[in-house]
Amino acid sequence: MAELDLNLLVALDALLEEESVTGAAERLHLSVPAMSRTLGRLRKALGDPVLVRSGRAMVPTPRAVALRARVHGVLAEAQALFAPDGAPDPATLTGSHSLLAHDEIVHSLGAGLLASVGRLAPGLTLRFLAEPPTDSDLLRRGEVALEIGVIADPPPETRVERLLTDRLVGVVRDGHPLASGRVSARRLAASRHLSVSRRGRLTGPLDHALAEAGLARTVAATVPTFAAALLLLRETDLVGMVPERLCRRTVDSLGLRTFPVPVDLPDLPIAMAWHPRYELDGAHAWLRGQVREVAETYAPR
Repeated sequence: MAELDLNLLVALDALLEEESVTGAAERLHLSVPAMSRTLGRLRKALGDPVLVRSGRAMVPTPRAVALRARVHGVLAEAQALFAPDGAPDPATLTGSHSLLAHDEIVHSLGAGLLASVGRLAPGLTLRFLAEPPTDSDLLRRGEVALEIGVIADPPPETRVERLLTDRLVGVVRDGHPLASGRVSARRLAASRHLSVSRRGRLTGPLDHALAEAGLARTVAATVPTFAAALLLLRETDLVGMVPERLCRRTVDSLGLRTFPVPVDLPDLPIAMAWHPRYELDGAHAWLRGQVREVAETYAPR
């Protein structure tokens, strides 16, 4: 194998198709002497004359005739192997893709994504995975195809694409004191809070913003997901915060009320991230396109 020159396959295919050294040379943009030398190498490698003269023409040997279809097929396979992965037909896609996402991403984008995938690629299964309590390298290990959410400090090789920008709003049950009237920073700080943290953290950006105003809040409890928070907020007098755009449908369906947060908080850049091993994969690129289209229904980037 170390001495095998796969370029000989190209020359052999041309010689067998043209049955002429001159014709094969023209086809491959080579000189006739160069093609004659290549034919000599092929004869040595195959242990067969390949083409022999018959009058003014050349004719293939029986072995060359038997090899013609095989050589053409092998060459076509080799060319396909090194060709870029084209856009797939979604209807032919099978298997599964794992998506790592916080629950509000699944609630907001999941229905639209499942609808488009179910319609266009019914053989494809999506596996939504909850974010682990600690940072992981699931993308690097290839266990997750896409991560969707606020992508903080990704590894340098990770591909990250912004989908939309959201912001936090306050949320309370209908009839809560903060459901009416202007909510000031002092009124907000005086309330008991429910925080969302997959790690159970008791402080966050809101605490830093309130501290700058000389205020502090009381956190009564933390929960790992926004879904759990919204259900608890409907049954208690606690105050929570959720992404405005992504949680709007769930907030409305539960009859909850929202209000602007009266302090400056950083925006939430919602993005998708993937490992570069999938950069040129046709099926993965198609899935990224579906996520992109569904996200566009919430807000243009």
